[in-house]
Order: sequence, then C-alpha cells, then structure tokens
Amino acid sequence: MDRSTLPILLAGLALAAPAGAALIEDGKAMLELRNFYMNRDFRQHEAPQAKAEEWAQGFLLRYESGFTEGPLGVGVDALGLLGVKLDSGGGRSGTQLLKQDRETRQAQDEYGELGLTAKLRASKSVLKLGTLQPRLPSVSYNDGRLLPQTFRGVHLNAQEIDRLTLDAGQLQRVNQRNSSDYEEMTASNGSAGAIGVKTGKTSDAFDFAGLGYQWNDQLSTAYHYGELEDIYRQHLLSLIHLQPLGAQHSLKTEVRGARARDAGSSNIDNSAYGAMLTYRFAAHSLGLAYQRMSGDTGYAYIAGSDPFLFNYVQFGDFANRDERSWQLRYDFDVASLGLPGLTFMTRYLSGDSIDLGTNQPEGKEWERNTDIAYVFQSGPLKDLGVKWRNATVRTRHFGNDLDDNRLILSYSLPLW
Repeated sequence: MDRSTLPILLAGLALAAPAGAALIEDGKAMLELRNFYMNRDFRQHEAPQAKAEEWAQGFLLRYESGFTEGPLGVGVDALGLLGVKLDSGGGRSGTQLLKQDRETRQAQDEYGELGLTAKLRASKSVLKLGTLQPRLPSVSYNDGRLLPQTFRGVHLNAQEIDRLTLDAGQLQRVNQRNSSDYEEMTASNGSAGAIGVKTGKTSDAFDFAGLGYQWNDQLSTAYHYGELEDIYRQHLLSLIHLQPLGAQHSLKTEVRGARARDAGSSNIDNSAYGAMLTYRFAAHSLGLAYQRMSGDTGYAYIAGSDPFLFNYVQFGDFANRDERSWQLRYDFDVASLGLPGLTFMTRYLSGDSIDLGTNQPEGKEWERNTDIAYVFQSGPLKDLGVKWRNATVRTRHFGNDLDDNRLILSYSLPLW
C-alpha cells in the first residue's frame, strides 16, 4: 500500500465507525478568512530584484470532531486550505504568499490543500494519523504567511501520569506554506549559506519523541529528541520558571539548549544555547534574550519549519555558524489605557561573530521588528483583526538588507 494513501483510508474508517452522540455534538468547525499584503524592499547593492510585493486572500476551514463513545474513541479532523492571488507580477513575486510556477517562477492564481486526520483516544492518550501541525521543540509548523505549513505522519500524545506529557511519532512528508505538494524533508541551510549546513539529501522520515514535566505552578522542564533520517540527530532541553513578584508583577525565566549531529549524509555539528528573562508589570512586559551557536554549522531544523530559538523572529533566526546574538523586546497591552483589543510590540536583535568560512570576514546582522494589532470589540466589525508588521534588516558580508512590511486582516467565523 502506498504510504500516502494511509491517512485517507484511516480517515474513511473513522467516518465509517459507529457514531456516538459525542462524535457530532463535541465537534466544531471554524472558517478563518486571512487577507495578506506583503512588501519586501531589498536594500543591498546589486540585489537580484528591487522588491517582492504580493497581495492574496486565504481561506482556512478547520473541522474537529469529537470521539465515539467507549474505551476506544474514534474521530476525524479535516483541514481545507485555499489561497487566491489578488495582485502579483513580473519581478515582484517571491514573498512566499503564493505558490510559484516551477518554470516561470511567477505566482499562480490559486493553490490549496485538503487534509484529513484520523484520531484514536484511549484514556488520556490520543493518536493522530494523517495531516498534522505539530508544535514541539523538535519540530514546529510555520504559520507566518497566507496559509500554514502542514506535515503528514503519525503523532501520539499521552498524559496518563499527572503532570507528565509524552509525545512520539514520525513525519513522512511536508507541504510548505506556499505549496500544494507534499514532498520529502531536508535541513535548512540558512540565509546565503551562512548557517553552514551542507546536504543535498532529502528524507521521508523524521522521528521524534519527548517528555515534559510540570513540577509545580511555577516550574516546568522538558526533553525532546528529533532525527531526520540520514541527515541529523538532535537533543533538546528546556526549562521555564515563572516567579510572581506581587500584584501584577512577575519574572519569567526560560532556558534552552540543543545538540545536533550528522546522521549520515550531512556536515551538521551544532550546539545552541539560549536564555530569556521577561519582566511583566501590569500591561507592560520587558524581555532580554541571549543566544549562542557553536560547532561546525548553525542550528539544525527542518527547512520551512519554525526553529526552537528565542531569536527566531520576523525575518531572521540568528542561528548561523558561531553566531552570538541578543534581543531586547517590549510589549504593551493598550487596554490599560481604555483601548481594549489594541496591542503593541517592538524588539531589536543584534548578531555577530558569524563564521563565513576560511579567509572570510566575520559576518554581522541586526533586525528591528514592530507589530501593532487591533481586534474590533463590538459593532459590525466585531472580531475582525488588523495587524501591521514591520521589519528592518541589515547584514554585513552576507545575506540581504531589506525593509519588510505586512498588513494582515483576519476574521474567524464559527460554523458550529
């Protein structure tokens, strides 16, 4: 049997299973409308194109069923994605909002995907097979454009022991955020090769496992493992501690570490360490992060996914070979001034000591981000979200200099 047909057959079995009342009654469906405009202005000398500018409309339909009654509950989830081009053109494509033609590199008029997931529940454990969107330190799907990235595989989540969470599974294919085709996975090679990863191989198996323990209301720790077959093996550790400091004041401490090695067909050799302190006072929060890479390459992660890094932001990941970087971040909930639904975020990141190779100068980079978001609280536009995202990126001796602006309108409509 073709491995790609397995999720569809399993989903069909779930639909054909004896339907308990909970299967339908506990189900929910949501339609999200996402209107996305993006303008990326390239600033470096002799840039391959002056700018990338596109506008598109996305439709995201999610259905999650309940489970049939009995010791083994059966259910099915569905995800329908459709992206429609509103504006693009010669010399302006490449924002990754839209799928590109393989030959002309021009944006296609539309693209989409229908994903099905069969799920089984026993006690406090759930097994999912089919279309997956994992959020784990070892692998996390990317939702930074019009439509989200998806994977195909199997994922077990078990919470049989109080305070302990276990995850395990395998991913076999990935559908990138601007694609409608499932393909094999590979490791990210960073911007302009500065991350240092070299491999021409793809893989049809990413094995993952991990456990997290909530020691008390303030402290949690986790260990995760990921292996992209024949490409890399990675171990990840994390700790989160939240210390209340009186009314409306708290200090959050996060520490992360990762170690990756070649698994047969790459040069991957990386250790990554990072820590972030976030002080919250009333409607304000101030964060400071430090991140460091060491080894022969930069950070290892599946290409297109979100890496488990504090300094992975709007454009960069600050995860190049030997890079040291820090971040200063400020958030403000403007509801405290009588404007509920309005939020503001700004941050600045700087990275240096990037190893670009023998006889090459040290690479450096910095990035500044600003997010302003508002969700209408009442009236005919209630629940409509408007977000403006801005990034300024400057590099030395590698990568791109650019100004990036995104305007995103979003609205979620519960269907039942």
